[in-house]
Parts: sequence; structure tokens; C-alpha cells
Amino acid sequence: MFENLQDRLGSILNGLTGRGALSEADVSAALREVRRALLEADVALDVVRSFTDRVREKAVGAEILKSIKPGQMVVKIVHDELIEMLGGEGVGVDLHAAAPVVIMMVGLQGSGKTTTSAKIAHRLSTREKKKVLMASLDTRRPAAQEQLRQLGAQANIDTLPIISGQSPTDIAARAVQAAKLGGHDVVILDTAGRTHIDEPLMVEMADIKKRSNPHEILLVADSLTGQDAVNLARSFDERVGITGLVLTRMDGDGRGGAALSMRAVTGKPIKLIGVGEKMNELEEFHPRRIADRILGMGDIVSLVERAAENIDAEKAAAMAAKMAKGKFDLDDLADQLRQMQKMGGMGGIMGMMPGMAGMKDKMAAAGFDDKLFGRQIAIIQSMTKAERTNPDLLKHSRKKRIAAGSGTDAAAINKLLKMHRQMADMMKMMGGKGKGGMMKQMMGGLAGKMGLGGGMGGMGGGMPDLSNIDPRQLEALQKQAEAAGLGKPGGGMPGLGGLPGGLSGLGGAKLPGLGGGFPGLPGLPKKK
Repeated sequence: MFENLQDRLGSILNGLTGRGALSEADVSAALREVRRALLEADVALDVVRSFTDRVREKAVGAEILKSIKPGQMVVKIVHDELIEMLGGEGVGVDLHAAAPVVIMMVGLQGSGKTTTSAKIAHRLSTREKKKVLMASLDTRRPAAQEQLRQLGAQANIDTLPIISGQSPTDIAARAVQAAKLGGHDVVILDTAGRTHIDEPLMVEMADIKKRSNPHEILLVADSLTGQDAVNLARSFDERVGITGLVLTRMDGDGRGGAALSMRAVTGKPIKLIGVGEKMNELEEFHPRRIADRILGMGDIVSLVERAAENIDAEKAAAMAAKMAKGKFDLDDLADQLRQMQKMGGMGGIMGMMPGMAGMKDKMAAAGFDDKLFGRQIAIIQSMTKAERTNPDLLKHSRKKRIAAGSGTDAAAINKLLKMHRQMADMMKMMGGKGKGGMMKQMMGGLAGKMGLGGGMGGMGGGMPDLSNIDPRQLEALQKQAEAAGLGKPGGGMPGLGGLPGGLSGLGGAKLPGLGGGFPGLPGLPKKK
């Protein structure tokens, strides 16, 4: 969502950091460009004006710290003010109330209230271990109640039985009563929406609020609607009194202005963001992490959290044991590709790695996109078990059969086999003896610099067990990562030789693909 803004701000601020000294005119010229970039991103005018005024005030009179260039100081000020504009500290859904805690979902029709209700219920039941009851109060939209019931069945969440003819206020009262009798910790009320704000809608919302006494009233807004979403939030807050915002479709190609404006204009925290259609694609909104992404500083903490959610610990331990022995077959490669798909694909991962956001364009130009993962997995699945274990069996006739079965051609199969060969060679090198093997050294260096320590099964120390990381440790991780050089664009990944660009080598050892960078991405131009 923030890619265009990220590119614009990145080029403006990079122009400042390269200079030894800055005049007031330099700062003013840069801030004019920043102002234009924010307005083009659909950020509210008064928010932009306030933001640039605060940055100018701090930047012009800033004391330049020793060993920091003036340009870098301006980048820090912009970063800090961006965090402030987004709300400072992240605020989660508040469950500190007597059970059952009532969460009322409000918003316009089509903003994603029903799906978001199910996502929140799934998040609370899996992460917080809460017993959740969902109830649909939408008696107008056809099959709205049935949709919530099906989502509940899909996510294994209790839903209130449907009784036709009941009014929304009666359903709300029955839901609270049922939650008390059923021993539920949380009850989520999915209210009706309209295509626009009208008086009957607001009266209904007020009645439901009176009958159910919600602890949280969350406004669900589509982030692609731009400034209309800000006006919507203001209207709902005046009439019903919202406690927080949930922005949906943050994975879309909108300009991101609504997300940047809503907290500043309404004073209400953005609590959650929807980043996809799947049940687990709902994230907490962390201003610092979003600011880091916008300024191209990466988001290591979210990447670690995503990995902890999506990586199967047992498979990872088995893979680590195989890698330690230098073994890596085509089944292992398919597993790696599936894991990357789950974590948002190469584009999603690159976007969260410091200084690597620009690589996405190079990858796209080289014809490497996330659809390639699907084609490569299809090729591997078209092979027999023996062929996956021993790729040397693949002669011309077998390749012809696999190409027909996967809808590809011999060239695509040869590229996949070449990629596998390069990765297998690298695994042997990393799993080699002497000083515990390169893999252990690399993972140990990365984990050590990130302050995580610990060991992964089969690795003999090195990569941390992500599933057991304490949340407070995760929050401290970003600061430690910045101190290790991860928070700066082009700062390099610790444990990987610390070379500019991050993935350009492992302590001097070249990796196949990406011009000696990341394994498995052949044919990409070298980073200049």
C-alpha cells in the first residue's frame, strides 16, 4: 500500500543524507517535496501541514549529534514525527472488563465487517485462548447471518443461533445473555451497514449500544476509500462513540493516505489492519513498524512474528538436521517455497527486510514474481518420489512428461534443477565440518546480533526457536536490530558479512543467484 510513498520519500531523504552540511533552504526544499508526496498519497491537508511544520521546527533548530550527518538527523526527525502522526505506541483490542467483554463492529456496507469479525474472533481464540461468541445483527443484507455462521464454522468459533424475525437490538441482548450462560469470554456483535451514513442507521447503532453496553466499538473502514474513510470515522464517532479503528485491504494498491490521516484527524487509535483474505491475515497496527516500512527501514519484528506463526517447528527442526548433514532434495525445496508463500511471498519478505525494498523492482524486471513459486511447486509435484529424491534421474523423456504434467516446458524444469543444484551445493558447504559448519556460524551470528540466542533442534545452536520468543523480547528486537545496522537502508544483515545490500555474501562466501546474494533467484542483476 505504501510503495509509492516509500519510493518518493526514499529518494527525497537519500538526497539529504548524502550531503555533509544542510542549510535552512535545503531543509525547506526537501520538506516541500515531502509535503507534495504526502498530499499525492491522499493524506489530509491539515495533517500534512501540521507534520511538515513540526519537522521544520525540529530540523532547523536541531542540535547535530556527534558522528551523525545533518541529513541523517533530518531522516530521524521525519521518522519520529511519522510515528507520532500514526499514534506513537500501538494499541491493541482492550479485553480488560468483566466477562463477557462485548465488542461491537460498526461501519458501512462492503467495508469487510463480517470477515473482520471472524478474523478478530479467530485471533482472540488462537492467540489469547479466549472463548468467543459471534452474533450477526444484520437482518437486512441477504444471507449476512448465514455468512457469519459459515465463517464461524470454518474458524471453529461459536455463533449465535439464527432466529428469523428478531430485531437487531433483541439479537444483541440475546447474544450477551447467551455468552453469559455459555461461559464465553468475548462476544462480537457484527452490526448492519449501509451504502452511506443515514439517520436510521445511526439510531439503530445507538439502540444496540444501549442494549449491549459494549466495551469496545470498532469502526471497520476500507483503506482504499481515501479521505472518505476519515469523514466516516468522524461521523460514527460523533454519533456512537468509537474506541478504535480497523483498516481493511491494507494489502491493496491504494495510496495509504487514509491510514496516515485517521489517527491524527479522529484521535482514535488504529488497532488492527487487514492484510489479506485469509483468516490469519489480520495484524496489530504498530506505528513504529509502519513508519519503518514507509521509510524503507524494513520491519524485522513483524517478519519474525510472521515466521513464528507460519513456520512449522517440527519441519524446521527436521530440515535443520538434514541441512547440517548437507542434504537437500527437491521435496525440501518445495517445502521452502511453500513457507515463503505463507509468509507473503518474496515481495512481502523483501519489503520487511532493511534496505531490500528496492530489490522488488529488480526482481519484477527480471521476470521473477510470486507466481513463479506456484509453477515451481507444480513442476516438483509432477515428479515421482524417486525423481524428487534423486534429480539425476531426470533425462529428456522424463522432463517431457513432467512438463506436460505441470503445464510448463523443459527450460523451466532446467532452471528449477539448476537452482536446486546451487542450493544443494550451498547446503553441503554450510553443513561442512570445521568450526561447526558455516550454517551454524551464520545462524549463530544472526541470532547473536539480534539478541535472541538459543538453538534450533538439529543445528547445534544458532537459529532461535521463534515460537517461544517473548512478546516483550520481540518489541526490544527492533532497537537491537537498528543498533546492529539493520535499521538503516542498505545497512546489511548481521551474520551475512555485513555487506551493503544485506544479502550479498556470507562472510565472503558467494551465494548462487542474485549476483552472489540470495539462493534460488537466478538471473537477477547484481545490486549496484
